[in-house]
Amino acid sequence: MTAPAPRPHAHPFVPYTPPRLPPAEGLRRGQELFEHLDGRRSVRFFSSDPVPREAIELAVRTANTAPSGAHQQPWTFVAVADPDLKHRIRLAAEAEERAFYGREDIPQWHGALSRLETDANKEFLDVVPWIVVAFAQKYRVTDTGKQKHYYVNESVGIACGMFITALHTMGLATLTHTPNPMGFLTKLLERPSSERPYILFPVGYPADDCEVPELTRKPLEEALLWR
Repeated sequence: MTAPAPRPHAHPFVPYTPPRLPPAEGLRRGQELFEHLDGRRSVRFFSSDPVPREAIELAVRTANTAPSGAHQQPWTFVAVADPDLKHRIRLAAEAEERAFYGREDIPQWHGALSRLETDANKEFLDVVPWIVVAFAQKYRVTDTGKQKHYYVNESVGIACGMFITALHTMGLATLTHTPNPMGFLTKLLERPSSERPYILFPVGYPADDCEVPELTRKPLEEALLWR
């Protein structure tokens, strides 16, 4: 068979030839991954046991493999272990949460959260060994000015999903905490105006007496349609 003619490129390209798995092996791996991730839960009760810095590095390395619009990788992860800074984050987050739970104009939102039994108390932010905050980069400042980023929400969301997957694979737990508004994180973590806080992740091992709400996931027939 004659090899295909090389395609002309204006930029560097390299061959991509991942191994093609037999269908049965691919399905087996897919089933294992599903069963692994189906056991993941968001946690609000954490142990203070230490988590090695290398685990955070690996999780962010994994997030860095995510696809992104125009390969601009518009994310920054800030890892916090300093107890004083974690406490200041807690106080600021709780202030925003008290305002949220005190609002009387969003009863449906409060009702949707009721089965999770959440409130303004975020004690876990003092307990966890790490707080990792994902920031979304709206643009990048270069020597020639501002470089706008595209598909920022989609790109950072995918990266955060892979970050969560990596943590779960290492036996760690987290929570997608999004106090609203989150501008206090920009100030406390000294980030530039080109970035905005996206998700605050407490990271640690579940507490020995950890509990989670009894929930069921959406059935496949609701999540997948065939045409």
